[in-house]
Amino acid sequence: MKRIPARPDMGHLKKQAKQLLAAYRAGSAQAMESLRSHLPAAKGLADEALAAMELRLHDAQSCVAREHGFASWSELSGYVQACQRLAADPEKSRLHWLALVYAGDVAGGTHRAQPALARRLLDERPELAGSDGSDPWVACATGNLAVLREAGRNDPGWLRRAGGPLALPPLMAVTHSCLLRLPEFTEHLHACARWLLDAGADPLQTIGNRWPPASLQSPSDAERLSALYGAAGQNHDAQLTQMLLQAGANPNDGESLYHSLEGTPASRECTRLLLQAGARVDGSNALFRVLDLDDVQALRLLLDHGADPNEDNGQGEWGRPLLWAIRRRRSPAHVQALLDAGADPSVRTPQGLRAAALARRFGLADVAALLEQAAGSEPTTPQEQLLAACAVGDAAQARRLAAAHPGLLQGLAPEQLRMLPELAALGCMDAVRCMVELGWPIAARGGDWDASALNQAVFRGDAAMARFLLEHGAQWTERHAYGDNCAGTLCWASLNRPESTEPGGGDWLGCAQALIDHGMPLARPDPEAPGCVLIDGSRQRYPEEIADLLLGVAAG
Repeated sequence: MKRIPARPDMGHLKKQAKQLLAAYRAGSAQAMESLRSHLPAAKGLADEALAAMELRLHDAQSCVAREHGFASWSELSGYVQACQRLAADPEKSRLHWLALVYAGDVAGGTHRAQPALARRLLDERPELAGSDGSDPWVACATGNLAVLREAGRNDPGWLRRAGGPLALPPLMAVTHSCLLRLPEFTEHLHACARWLLDAGADPLQTIGNRWPPASLQSPSDAERLSALYGAAGQNHDAQLTQMLLQAGANPNDGESLYHSLEGTPASRECTRLLLQAGARVDGSNALFRVLDLDDVQALRLLLDHGADPNEDNGQGEWGRPLLWAIRRRRSPAHVQALLDAGADPSVRTPQGLRAAALARRFGLADVAALLEQAAGSEPTTPQEQLLAACAVGDAAQARRLAAAHPGLLQGLAPEQLRMLPELAALGCMDAVRCMVELGWPIAARGGDWDASALNQAVFRGDAAMARFLLEHGAQWTERHAYGDNCAGTLCWASLNRPESTEPGGGDWLGCAQALIDHGMPLARPDPEAPGCVLIDGSRQRYPEEIADLLLGVAAG
């Protein structure tokens, strides 16, 4: 692994990546070997096969990042930015570091916690945790029990007070620390939590949410975050969750059950512990959340603990679990679990569409058959037949229906036209291609955030779909319900990496290139906001590699 300089410079690292790319294109044996050693896609390839991959700058950047021990160029960029912040403002260096240890709802912001980066910086700069170990609140983040005990001896009331750079009660500081996810810290943080509880820390303590529009300085009084939420909903730590529940933590805190479902199947134990402790499913949106995440075992767990399969969440067209399961294109096993628990198979949308017909709109013939077996069948209109054909990418059948019924496409209702962005949001490329080539209105809006198919593709990081839509008339200026266009969608998604991304990670760099190739103007630096760029007068922030591309400095 290459050693990174004490004062890393992104300009120098970018130059390294460009030099590597140039050497690769020139057939350099050293460049070929470096790429083979560090790029998973290039591992084991002969020079000829590697040359045929026609690697681009982002591949070279990924190689440079991995050479220095980082998983991605974005992670390397985050490290360099963190180092620069620490150097520029030493007095606030600990606060900057803690913003990596804690997510934005605790630290103030919209960022996710970054445990690997936090650990690396701490290894290199142990003074971040206090060279003398005197800051007990920072000790809570790292699991330094000796410091906690000393603080308790000096000031018994300390463990019940908020304090430190993030104004956290000690137990909150322990349970929300993302270092819990790293094996070398887990046992130490558990020991700190145990000691705090035994010493009298309140397991029910909460803080106001700091997620914008709230902030670290002005937290929300209406939205409270509990210590249990840190354990079960953020860090998915079953042992710590059980510890808090046994101490009297409230499983109905409005966050823990819902977010416990977002862990891995291995962390499902947190959900089970919360349910056993009396967490109520109804009214928590947990049943709908689990259908977002495609975990049939977790779905059955919720249903076994009393979740109402006919619960109405007030979301209109999608307000019932069965309809939501169809919209998320869940399997027959998911639907059968809902039916076995008592879901009404004949439930209809507000427009009167039965669940079976909705399933066919989403290309779920097996699910539709299951529902028709339970509730009987109804005749289908030519419009619904067209939607069903498009949903499975059956272009021939779609064309036959359109030819047999002149004006069929033009006569579709708004809720039918929205199936283009709905299916785009799910990554159904065959369906999108079929609809667009049939003449579907390409700017039709739909999905969770009422966005065009292009916005949905960019959000997913689906560069191939985005390019296809742009080649068929989609425009980067298409807006969504939050008022922004595709440049804004690219900004949010590339920074936050939503869970609906392509397998293996979204390609937002490819999306950016597609948008530029089809009319989105290049960005220019924002003189009033360092790190931001202006696109058509609108301020945006992107990961380093995307910003460079948009600024026109990352050609290659």
